[in-house]
Amino acid sequence: MLCEFADYFGDHIVLFLLFWTVGSSIYCVSSLSSASILFWKLYVKANFHTWKLKTNPKYPSAGKIREEIISNVKGVIPATFFPSITIYMSRSRRDANGYCYCGLGDYSLSYLFMTFVITVLFTDFFNFMFHRLSHTNETLWRIHKTHHTFFNPSPFSVVADEYLDQIVKSSLVFFIPAIIPINIDMLMGEYSLFYIWGMYLHSGHELNFPNAHNAIINSSYHHYLHHARSIKNKPYHTGIILKFWDQVFGSIYCGPCTCCKCEQQRGKRTYSEWLKIDKPDYSPLLSLNFWLHGELKQLKTRKRG
Repeated sequence: MLCEFADYFGDHIVLFLLFWTVGSSIYCVSSLSSASILFWKLYVKANFHTWKLKTNPKYPSAGKIREEIISNVKGVIPATFFPSITIYMSRSRRDANGYCYCGLGDYSLSYLFMTFVITVLFTDFFNFMFHRLSHTNETLWRIHKTHHTFFNPSPFSVVADEYLDQIVKSSLVFFIPAIIPINIDMLMGEYSLFYIWGMYLHSGHELNFPNAHNAIINSSYHHYLHHARSIKNKPYHTGIILKFWDQVFGSIYCGPCTCCKCEQQRGKRTYSEWLKIDKPDYSPLLSLNFWLHGELKQLKTRKRG
């Protein structure tokens, strides 16, 4: 499908810029829409049952959500630059150099599966290592620390990064096809899957699986720990999917477990505690004045039974 899309736009650089603009717009709308659905369910319509699954029992303010969304929108443009180049080049170089191929091309289903596994593992390791370096390198930390202002993240904070973070993390979709022949639809589908997984990691809510106590997969609890505990030179849980990388590099957080399951076992997620929680009024997010000025005349809270 993406090959046909690239064929439609052709080779001219102006058409590439148009494609980048269209791609950024589609990515922005789709990411905000999907995050909005989760946010509505878990935050706007939060109840006792969803709150019991929230790692941090407190809810972020409307002002903090506004910051996340603005940062998210800014991150879309650099995040779509390399994917746009890759799709553009799949048209201009496909016949001559085999930059990306469509369908099965001259390859088998087993090759398609093998390249999928290899690229997922390599992308996961690359993201882990760059994320780790963003905590251990002075220059990268100055850039990355903005993301950690969202210490109690919501689904809107997935790409709420600075430009360099997004450019580097998305660059693999350009460089991987330069190394091995790869199906363009599979490659972009994998890129989308990492975004979906990232939305889960930033949801602030836990699942029965993967939960905090599994030994293989990073859960939303682990990523919450990363946001809340990781600082300069203390990179906890910088992995995306596999915990293996953090286990090898010794960046597993070893403090007391505060996952929702353990908190419930300690008797800390009772209905009486839920009634004491401040529930921010997120209706200002629908106000143009709030978006323009970021001001709230009065921060309302609700009591939900």
